Amino acid sequence: MMTAASSTPPIPRSTRAHCAACLRPQQTCICRWVAALPNQVEVLILQHPMEVNNAKGSARLLHLSLARSRLEVGEAFAPERLQELLSPERRSVLLYPDTVEDKSLGLAAAQPFDAEWLQAPQDLRLVVLDGTWRKSRKMLYLNPALQSLPRLPLRDTPPSHYLIRKAHLPDQLSTLEATVYALAQLENDINKFNPLIDAFDGFVAQQAGYVARPPSGDQL
Repeated sequence: MMTAASSTPPIPRSTRAHCAACLRPQQTCICRWVAALPNQVEVLILQHPMEVNNAKGSARLLHLSLARSRLEVGEAFAPERLQELLSPERRSVLLYPDTVEDKSLGLAAAQPFDAEWLQAPQDLRLVVLDGTWRKSRKMLYLNPALQSLPRLPLRDTPPSHYLIRKAHLPDQLSTLEATVYALAQLENDINKFNPLIDAFDGFVAQQAGYVARPPSGDQL
């Protein structure tokens, strides 16, 4: 059984002590919001390097909360490394919308998503791109192995709770929220991951407090 794993980036230089788990300064540690959940669908988070030190980013909290998750940092991954991460022991599904821009960007056609796969969620792997809309599009463009993966677009999701970061689109969600709703859909359990949304609300409130009254020194 897969356990949570990550390619841990170096902790930013700072005179302050950092938490070894969330990689943030001790006084801004987010580990209190970690909601340990036993997800059936494996989650692979591919994080853009510019998101690693973003205090408002939700991917680290997501990774720490999911029992079966992996977090890898990069923009253009070596083909052999990506193939290793997308090992055929599970069916990989990309959390990404179907857009009309694909053909104009020269992207490969995605494979169809087979609804029968939902009968065995433990055999699925959800691939999540963590970055702004522009960065995630570039990651998709630079990694051909991701382009042909079956896609899981989200529809009819609740309004975002992500009030601390400007969205590209009105209905755009944080990485954590989008992944939670995707897992609920793939595992056919709409309530299972509610504790993580509740924890995310606490995380957002904490970050909003720093925006209103930032602590001395850097946050990350």
